[in-house]
Amino acid sequence: MGLLDNVRAKLAPAKDKVSDLARQHGDKVQHGLDKAAKAVDDHTKGKYSNKIHAGTDKAKGAMDRLAHKEGPETGDAATPTRPEGPPPAS
Repeated sequence: MGLLDNVRAKLAPAKDKVSDLARQHGDKVQHGLDKAAKAVDDHTKGKYSNKIHAGTDKAKGAMDRLAHKEGPETGDAATPTRPEGPPPAS
C-alpha cells in the first residue's frame, strides 16, 4: 500500500462526515453564503458584483458536490455528455 492509499484510507471517514454535514446543513451554509455576498457587495458599493456572485455560485456548487446532490456538474445520467445534434464535420 502506497502513501496515497494510506492518506485516502485515513481521510475516508472525514470525507463521509463532511458529506453528511453538507447534506444536513447545506441550506444554512448557502444562506450564509448569500448573506456574506450581500454584505461584501454592499461594502464595495456594487463595484465587484459580478465577481462576488460568480464566487458565491462556485461555493454553492462545491457544497452541492459535497452533499452528493445530482446535477449537471456531478454527471447526472439525465445530463447528456455531448451536445445534441449532428456530429461535427471533419
